[in-house]
Amino acid sequence: MDPSNQKHFTVVDYVIFAVLLAASMAIGLYYALSGGRQRTTQEFLMADRSMHCLPVSLSLIASFQSAVAIIGVPGEIYTHGTQYWFIGCSYILGLLIPAHVFIPVLYRLRVSSAYQYLELRFSKAVRICGTLTFICQMVIYMGVCVYTPAFALNAVTGFELWGTVLATGLVCTLYTTMGGLKAVIWTDVFQTVVMFAGQLAVIMVGVQRTGGVSEVWRKVWEGNRISGLDLNPDPTERHTFWTLGVGGIFLMLSLYGVNQAQVQRYLSSRTEKEAVRSCYMVFPSLQLALALSCVMGLVMFARYCGEDPSDKLGTSSRDAMVIYFVMDMLQGLPGLPGLFVACLFSAALSTISSAFNSLATVTMEDLIKPYFPAMSESRATLLSKALAASYGLLCLAMAYLTHLMGDSVLQVALKIFGMVGGPILGLFSLGMFFPWANSTGAVAGLGTGLAVAFWVGIGSIFTRSSGARPLPPDCTAILNTTTAIHTALSNVTLSRPTGLKRFYSLSYMWYSAFNCFTVILIGLIISFLTGPMKEEDVTPGTIYPLLGKLLCFLPEHLKKKLCCVTPLGQTLSSHQMQPAQHKENNGLGFQQEDGLSQEEAESFLPDGHTPSVEHETTV
Repeated sequence: MDPSNQKHFTVVDYVIFAVLLAASMAIGLYYALSGGRQRTTQEFLMADRSMHCLPVSLSLIASFQSAVAIIGVPGEIYTHGTQYWFIGCSYILGLLIPAHVFIPVLYRLRVSSAYQYLELRFSKAVRICGTLTFICQMVIYMGVCVYTPAFALNAVTGFELWGTVLATGLVCTLYTTMGGLKAVIWTDVFQTVVMFAGQLAVIMVGVQRTGGVSEVWRKVWEGNRISGLDLNPDPTERHTFWTLGVGGIFLMLSLYGVNQAQVQRYLSSRTEKEAVRSCYMVFPSLQLALALSCVMGLVMFARYCGEDPSDKLGTSSRDAMVIYFVMDMLQGLPGLPGLFVACLFSAALSTISSAFNSLATVTMEDLIKPYFPAMSESRATLLSKALAASYGLLCLAMAYLTHLMGDSVLQVALKIFGMVGGPILGLFSLGMFFPWANSTGAVAGLGTGLAVAFWVGIGSIFTRSSGARPLPPDCTAILNTTTAIHTALSNVTLSRPTGLKRFYSLSYMWYSAFNCFTVILIGLIISFLTGPMKEEDVTPGTIYPLLGKLLCFLPEHLKKKLCCVTPLGQTLSSHQMQPAQHKENNGLGFQQEDGLSQEEAESFLPDGHTPSVEHETTV
């Protein structure tokens, strides 16, 4: 970028940015020196399972609303219009299903890692496969989250790129390592407030400097940026109602249903009801966050339609243009540029701190504890902190690799979640909804799902045409609608891919759904070929009775044959011998060494279910 076009910070801006980092560090230090001082793995990794729904819900938002969303969504709206806004429709089922399916199952099993469920349901091999897949997903995503704001700031303000990356990564690593999950959740609460304040400031000043609400609306309407309901069923179309509203559901399920970073927050809640309530409270906040990002993109369009700021930037990256817009609008207002940069880095810090903590948890619970059951609590806690710090350093290395990617950060992030999160969602769905699925089918399904995911994802990268540089946005696009439609139709006819290239052109918003169903289909086929699991072999409490409800019209003997009668929460006969103790010996993280207490055992039963007496033990 030409130095004469760079926007600069004032002293006040630097102070506000420094206050954000200092406040985050202070929260970590407070929880390192208060309460139980993070001396146990339960406190460090699970916040003593004592959190209320409000901080948990705000932390869930902060984990999702990363710097990728704050930069990527306005850039998407600026370039392509408001079609992306329809992803908000997917938030309904994307949060209702986790609240009423995944949370009850996982919370009642009292697991620390979501992947402990996979050993309870299948086997240790499946658990390890699931854990390693999650670790790969989050390590790659962390690099994107750290690099994105640093790159954008460097392009616009001349901020030292790798100095910013190091500052973000090291501060986040320190407070996560010192304060554990409590510090992560409460810094998320603080950072969520900063995020909303920063976006509101940019929108309000941007609208005022562009000529008011009516002028902004006139320009975005005439510029054809208000998208209608696109019901085109073609799955290769990048964004339609179906790709966003339906494909987005599976993306949300992979994030809010089975992703350890989110599941860990549910499991840190005081009660199951608090966990479910926190999931409900996320919905309006996510809609507000989406609306703010979309409105910011529209204001950005109204400000620059008819001109091309990329000439000043020296890059056509829409991600850098968002920062340029912010600095352009807020220049001359001391403190506000610093507030938005604090907003941006709050989003990055909240996301990667969640990743550090969840990665330390799954590594400790799934890969270390099962093989070192005699490890003392103090040593386990110290090792957990070392793991969190190690993942922080690994994150910095991944940030270096991220700058090699060519897509917009929003598309890169959603592709990662679709390619890796989709197969993980399929694995959990296979276990929860299909009682006859066995361990062999689960491993085969996950392996096939990941192979197909990377085949399609990598194929889309290699077959993607570089294309011409995007034209600057035009304020009067609507005046020449007929010509535009004819041009668009002719381009579609000439450039529509065929054969394998068409398969690679699958919209990235369908990745999660496609990969999820691949895992389920292959898993079921292999399970039937190798001998389906019998009802008596399934660990009680690991099946959600979806099929039993869907097939309620079948006779009882047929439902039993299909293994569809196991309710959520079940009683075990005495000859099956205290499953809690059995699972503890296999490293599954139950808190009682000699089996569950009566009160804990009864908490596993569904509402209204009473424990059996005499020769039965509840689970």
